[in-house]
Amino acid sequence: MAWVYLTIAGLCEWGWPVGLKLGWSDPGVHWSWVLFAAVCMVASGIFLLLAQQSIPIGTAYAVWTGIGAVGTFVLGIWIFDEPATLARALFVGFIVIGILGLKLVSD
Repeated sequence: MAWVYLTIAGLCEWGWPVGLKLGWSDPGVHWSWVLFAAVCMVASGIFLLLAQQSIPIGTAYAVWTGIGAVGTFVLGIWIFDEPATLARALFVGFIVIGILGLKLVSD
């Protein structure tokens, strides 16, 4: 169950950078998106706390941030039209390999 919690925590990590990006524009602050970001931060932390009950902290933290980084990378391309270069995809692929490797070598 800890790996499910860790996955949920990582998925929640996607929400807060997206919420913060959408929460600010030239006209001003969009408080609903800022609130969304804050809720995602809290949820992510709670699920990380639950995962760390049985997953070592170093593994949990690396996987948590990795899921967040990869998901945010994909959302940046999809939602914000950020560049989808081969080099960027290659290096994000290394993060995915790291996440899978940590899962494979964990108890």
